[in-house]
Amino acid sequence: MQLLLTLAWLAAFVSSVLAQRIAIGAPAEWTNVKPGQNITVRVDRPNTLSSSQEVAIAIGLWPCGSTACSNIDVQEVLGNVLYSGPYAPKLVSPGLPPFQNFIVTVPVHFQPQEVSLSVAHFSLIGAGFEPFLEVANITLIIPKAN
Repeated sequence: MQLLLTLAWLAAFVSSVLAQRIAIGAPAEWTNVKPGQNITVRVDRPNTLSSSQEVAIAIGLWPCGSTACSNIDVQEVLGNVLYSGPYAPKLVSPGLPPFQNFIVTVPVHFQPQEVSLSVAHFSLIGAGFEPFLEVANITLIIPKAN
């Protein structure tokens, strides 16, 4: 019986953590961006019934070099930090989860290659407000100039 209660508690904790996860809503993966270009990064956070308090995010771009971003471990590398500060998603558009937009600039020194756009998210979750940290990322392309 105690094992079942422990497993039920663990399942509830895992599901509450998964409900807190962010997603990069924009730009779309594999979008072409240019050095010096402003891009809007939309950070989504699905609605949740569990208790949570947003703390902050950091947005960064990491150049993958001559290797495809999918072939290297960029899961927790921010690279050039383009934004770090408060995160306060709001429910503003029907059909979209709560989100917040951030306008960031692609560093002018970036060369044509794949880059990893990463968002580190820190929040407090659960009844006791346990710290929760995650990193979401997508790959963008800096194309060769014509």
